[in-house]
Amino acid sequence: MPILSFKDGKDIEVPSGKRLVLAIQDAGIDILHRCGGHAKCTTCRVTVLRGEPARMTQAEYERLEARGLLGEFRLSCQMLCEQDMTLVVANTVANSDVEDSGPRPAPEITPTPVWIDAPTKAAPSADG
Repeated sequence: MPILSFKDGKDIEVPSGKRLVLAIQDAGIDILHRCGGHAKCTTCRVTVLRGEPARMTQAEYERLEARGLLGEFRLSCQMLCEQDMTLVVANTVANSDVEDSGPRPAPEITPTPVWIDAPTKAAPSADG
């Protein structure tokens, strides 16, 4: 079973194939998912420090690209727990001005995923 590690030092073991946004929420982290996990709002953003999946959904790619966030964040509503990952959750109820996370996402990725290769992150340049 994959292990998710968080910036605060918390590690959790999760069932392989579980939707990442639900694994995070079920671990007691109040991650935002204002659109209910449909790849529309980008509030479920995470930074993957280690173990970033090599694939993403077409919906995730399109939403991140449209918001200028491609290569900086991933959408936890569009990811499955298939390997160990170290994550930083960008948006939580505690660090926002909303009262709840949003409607609980379905167990399966929505919209129906069309998987593509995730763009590779550019290595830092020698200039900085």
